[in-house]
Amino acid sequence: MQDVARLQCPWCGERFETLVDASAGDADYIEDCPVCCRPIEMHLSIDEDGTHLAAGRED
Repeated sequence: MQDVARLQCPWCGERFETLVDASAGDADYIEDCPVCCRPIEMHLSIDEDGTHLAAGRED
């Protein structure tokens, strides 16, 4: 099952939407910002309160 998540790029500050697949459980992955193309570190966690997606950057 895929959900839509709304995020703000930690590099350029632009807001965008991305698809999140929570069917496999918790995950860490890299996704490029669709505006500035810089890599965003994504951390997906699932608990009893729902699905949570955190976005950060390496530096």
